[in-house]
Amino acid sequence: MAVLKVIEILANSEKSWEDATKKAVAEAAKSVKNIRSVYVKEQSASVSGGEISDFRVNVKITFEVK
Repeated sequence: MAVLKVIEILANSEKSWEDATKKAVAEAAKSVKNIRSVYVKEQSASVSGGEISDFRVNVKITFEVK
């Protein structure tokens, strides 16, 4: 039986929600090993001058504790 832990991370990107999610996983991977999955809990965006200026995600990252 595996022991799994979940952490919540906020990330942003000027490109897309997908890029923000990738940045969250990459940042978590710097200090967390054995990442199993990522779940996008929330998405939002900032608007400036009538256009989206920043994509934001709140993700849950699941990893195995060894």
